[in-house]
Amino acid sequence: MYYLIKDKLEEATYEECLKRKYIYVATVDKEEFKRNSELFNMGIDMEFDPSNAPVSCVKVNYDSLTGSFSIPDRASISDANHEFSFALDEQGIVFINDDGTAEKIIETIRNTRKWRAPSLERFIYDFLEEIISNDIKVLEKYDKKLDDMEDKILDGDEDEVMEDLVEIRSDIMDLKTHYEQLIDLGQELEENENGFFSSKNLRYFRMFTERVMRLRDIVSSLREHTMQVRDFHHSQLEVKQNRVMTILTVVSTIFMPLTLIVGWYGMNFKYMPELDVPIAYPIVIAVCVIIVIVSIIFFKKKKFF
Repeated sequence: MYYLIKDKLEEATYEECLKRKYIYVATVDKEEFKRNSELFNMGIDMEFDPSNAPVSCVKVNYDSLTGSFSIPDRASISDANHEFSFALDEQGIVFINDDGTAEKIIETIRNTRKWRAPSLERFIYDFLEEIISNDIKVLEKYDKKLDDMEDKILDGDEDEVMEDLVEIRSDIMDLKTHYEQLIDLGQELEENENGFFSSKNLRYFRMFTERVMRLRDIVSSLREHTMQVRDFHHSQLEVKQNRVMTILTVVSTIFMPLTLIVGWYGMNFKYMPELDVPIAYPIVIAVCVIIVIVSIIFFKKKKFF
């Protein structure tokens, strides 16, 4: 697909872009990028593989900028990233993308943006902004999930908390890496080494970089929150273990004198006067019961349970 940057994005043909009367935007696959080299003659002086987009970055060439985007799927960050490449000069920008991600973003801009002062810089800014447009809501959901986990831990329902916590922490780390790459990309564009961009429009890239920095700060806070939830979970487990050990200690202490009595009368000496007393057995039972009752009252007063 081909577009011209006017007061809004207008769909165009390859031939209209070739006239270079307006700055153009194009989304093509790798084969079309090679085939239409006349339009895309951007002075790329180093090896450029549009199919290889492992990170979000930009590189300065002799008379062009090339780079790539690696965008986590906000619906499922643990899944594979959406990856595509781009190349630009002062005449326009080309996105080399096979899965349609760049086309979706451009269509959103086409349907929702209208500019008083159209420019390549403003289009790039809107494109970058669209990548992170819903991230605040995504991060708020993670914050809410962490709060819910803390409530579950307090309620004693923490069986699946650690598994979910590990998944959230992994997603947060992926987002942090993504934001750091976008910050580097924005700063590289703002540097404007080739002079493609108007000086007064460099503020767009600065605005984008500052916004991503704020998102990165939020992600860093969420990472600390995950660590706090993890520590809270561990502390609650220790409290439970301590309660179990306390109960076992109380039970053991109560039965120690009973064990002594059983051992005492299990020695089977021939001359044990209690053996000939008819009420000896009930007396021993009563003594054992009294010991248990007294022990329980004692431990309750001491608040062992």
